[in-house]
Amino acid sequence: MNPSEFLGKENERLIKEAIEGAENQTSGEIRVHIETKCKEDVLDRASWLFKKLKMHETKERNGVLIYLSISDRKFAIIGDSGIHKVVPEGFWDTIKEDMINHFSKGEFAMGIITGIDKTGEQLKQYFPRQSDDVNELSDEISYGK
Repeated sequence: MNPSEFLGKENERLIKEAIEGAENQTSGEIRVHIETKCKEDVLDRASWLFKKLKMHETKERNGVLIYLSISDRKFAIIGDSGIHKVVPEGFWDTIKEDMINHFSKGEFAMGIITGIDKTGEQLKQYFPRQSDDVNELSDEISYGK
């Protein structure tokens, strides 16, 4: 399956709106990347993409990547070093569990949106949006092969 066709245009729009809504609460930057297959450890792949997408270049080092590999049903959430300095251990666990609940029912777009919404809610505690906040990263979903 072509990853850019996986969600459909309407779900892509809803995900982009969720990213915009989450980023209206926090200075954190959220991206979603989807590809067909992950031929390596999912965290290694997500970390590599995090750097490739230049997510480590945000001012506060508070970028978050939600990565999905659709054929092998893998996903990861990667946060930058600025996030890991301030959040408690297990910070991502509840978000991942909520996403898995949707994914297990085939509700992939809803799982991603839930992950984005909960990430925004959590990050606003540590990285509240400032009046001079700038959108440092694209809100568009990126795709691999």
